[in-house]
Amino acid sequence: MINVFRSYNPINIIWLGILLFLLRAGYVYNAPAHVEFTYLEPFARLLAPDAYHYAFPALVNVFLAAVLVFIQALLVNRLANQYGLLGRPSFLPALMYIVLSALFTPFLTLSPPLICNFLLIWMFYKLFDLYKGDDAKSITYDLGMIVAIGSLIYFPFIYLFLTIWAALVLFRPFNWREWIIGIMGYATIFFFLAVIYYLRNKLPAFADIWTPLATKFPTHVSINTYNYLVLVPVIVIFAFGIVRIQQVFFRSYVQIRKSFQLLFVTFLIAGLSFYVKAQFSLTHFLLCVIPLSIFFAYYFLYASARWFYESLFLILLVSIVYFQFNNF
Repeated sequence: MINVFRSYNPINIIWLGILLFLLRAGYVYNAPAHVEFTYLEPFARLLAPDAYHYAFPALVNVFLAAVLVFIQALLVNRLANQYGLLGRPSFLPALMYIVLSALFTPFLTLSPPLICNFLLIWMFYKLFDLYKGDDAKSITYDLGMIVAIGSLIYFPFIYLFLTIWAALVLFRPFNWREWIIGIMGYATIFFFLAVIYYLRNKLPAFADIWTPLATKFPTHVSINTYNYLVLVPVIVIFAFGIVRIQQVFFRSYVQIRKSFQLLFVTFLIAGLSFYVKAQFSLTHFLLCVIPLSIFFAYYFLYASARWFYESLFLILLVSIVYFQFNNF
């Protein structure tokens, strides 16, 4: 299967759709009657006081989520190919995105982090443009606004603001104006939110929005060991991808090296920001899927032992489907 997606053949889009369906069949089989979808944080519900959540039939919810994942997969694939992150065009980033977005059953339904992945993809397009852009101030301002919009949908997205500063460190010489203007972009969105609070006579509650940022980082997270066995092939593939990138790291173009460094920083920031939400949910880690899918794609594009990488990918697929049909 990997060899098929190594080529940049439009026919692969059909195969992506088939795989997308197969990876969701197990959840539909065991899904509840209705699945609730909430698309705004509590502090932002003044923007839509009567319609901030819906309860869809499970089949409809999974179908809508699958459509979003399919579109995002093609956008991630275009991102990787447009900026030459893999060295040559392929459909592997799209394949890896679709597979990793089915890793856990909570990933298969509509959720705020899934919606925010559109914003994160948009951010990456702008972040990579910082490398050759003459004037980064307008881009940085836009990025601050994107992070603010994402924070209204899913508050931990606020930590993706650190990705903007990481990109400025990696791609640009220091200019304090570029660092400040991102804050101004973020503040623009929340200024209008503050105006709405004021008009609703709730301005004192506006300061409570940032209270979760003071939450202490947890010392442990309770997980079900059996369900998380699916992470074993993920960790193995990620490790092989890091090793492969290191082998050719200093032979790559400077822009590609810095881009992968930014992807890795984003992966860490997205993964570690889960603690801001009082109720822990696996859907948070959908924010990690975009950088992870590009790392995976890089490994599978340049892996040489076909029997090994095809077997490794098959194990990943089988484990995903198996744990969808079995609830321990």
